[in-house]
Amino acid sequence: MSLFGTTSGFGTSGTSMFGSTTTDNHNPMKDIEVTSSPDDSIGCLSFSPPTLPGNFLIAGSWANDVRCWEVQDSGQTIPKAQQMHTGPVLDVCWSDDGSKVFTASCDKTAKMWDLSSNQAIQIAQHDAPVKTIHWIKAPNYSCVMTGSWDKTLKFWDTRSSNPMMVLQLPERCYCADVIYPMAVVATAERGLIVYQLENQPSEFRRIESPLKHQHRCVAIFKDKQNKPTGFALGSIEGRVAIHYINPPNPAKDNFTFKCHRSNGTNTSAPQDIYAVNGIAFHPVHGTLATVGSDGRFSFWDKDARTKLKTSEQLDQPISACCFNHNGNIFAYASSYDWSKGHEFYNPQKKNYIFLRNAAEELKPRNKK
Repeated sequence: MSLFGTTSGFGTSGTSMFGSTTTDNHNPMKDIEVTSSPDDSIGCLSFSPPTLPGNFLIAGSWANDVRCWEVQDSGQTIPKAQQMHTGPVLDVCWSDDGSKVFTASCDKTAKMWDLSSNQAIQIAQHDAPVKTIHWIKAPNYSCVMTGSWDKTLKFWDTRSSNPMMVLQLPERCYCADVIYPMAVVATAERGLIVYQLENQPSEFRRIESPLKHQHRCVAIFKDKQNKPTGFALGSIEGRVAIHYINPPNPAKDNFTFKCHRSNGTNTSAPQDIYAVNGIAFHPVHGTLATVGSDGRFSFWDKDARTKLKTSEQLDQPISACCFNHNGNIFAYASSYDWSKGHEFYNPQKKNYIFLRNAAEELKPRNKK
């Protein structure tokens, strides 16, 4: 039986005859649990590119490790390998050919992990933790882009210990995304910069943030011609901004929407507002997923400006998410994100990565 290859019933085996009476809500959506998940909070997830046959999932954690699983069409997950940093791993990405994984860490380095030899070597150095890492594949060059809390954006040829280029940021790098020929970087103090990557990386435009609170996650989206045309930016205040780079009508085309909030629809009760921890665009439909500190994921259609689905509430925050290359699998990580401080940290609580069939639920609704 193929769970990811088709749109058949998915994850239904998670229900048990005897399980219905328990109040365990670590997996309320009955999704597939990835085996051997990390021992501390999971900060980043990334699926292998379409150039690699099959599906491989990478996760980086606060236990200083990076793990790789093979995800079979049946939904079974097989742990394949892991590598270590000497500090928490904050971001991961793949090379376009799927042969390498790049990892960014609080140990102020980035590494290149060759999956065939299972060797990892340092390829980047910063003066503070490295928060973001992205592979850039241009016609005339390829490199790794790292963004750090040392307020620099650096570009690395993986064969040299010195960066090809260093760009100063106005503040610490908090999140970034790359879809050639565009990169977007969001920083502390609500800084927002778009870069163009043709010939060589250069600053394209600084944008006044559409959000009033700390930037948390960003994802570039494409137009119908498959070209990057804008980005979605999430903040700690339960809100996402949809921002086009050159819209016909900026006042009308750019907008923000509230998400990851609870209660408070009537004015008497105060509203609980949670951070948006991750945004991912569906590679086929162009719809998007958001995940939050409230322990829910939601699917959205930005063009119709509608919500497609919200999950049941997990018993801890959802800290990261991603789609696989054909959009059949949605992966999301359940682990504490420290959004409520150390007193809410429970070291006994397990961390989970769940896999969900996303082929149907992210289709845009038919236009009326």
